[in-house]
Amino acid sequence: MSYIESGKKEGARLVLGGKRVGTKGFFIEPTIFADLKDEMTIAKEEIFGPVMGIFKYHSNEEVIERMNSSRYGLGAGVVTENASEAIEFTRKIRAGTVYVNCYNVFGATTPFGGYKDSGLGRELGEAGIANYLELKTIIQHRGY
Repeated sequence: MSYIESGKKEGARLVLGGKRVGTKGFFIEPTIFADLKDEMTIAKEEIFGPVMGIFKYHSNEEVIERMNSSRYGLGAGVVTENASEAIEFTRKIRAGTVYVNCYNVFGATTPFGGYKDSGLGRELGEAGIANYLELKTIIQHRGY
């Protein structure tokens, strides 16, 4: 709830949701904020919950720069009908997973993990096994 209060206090416009659901646990309604500014807390931090922030933008380059300037990079989403635009975004965005026209869709064999301050290594799939392995290099002189 502190992120929702922070968003309202810092001037983001609450479009939908923002209320607690039930009396047990930490559940909130799906929440949408509009008119975000880069300096707002809800724009800079990872919020693990059903909260979306909407920014105005003028170009794809501005969006990519904004996304990559974040210190986090767990997941990103791109919604577009243009395949070339989707490819451009997926190549340039510094995030561990980039979803195109979907979100939070992956299987048990799909590596999952973030870039930057959003974690170390990967979970799931073959890449996830690497976290449990320790490599050793042995170099032997041929005359031995």
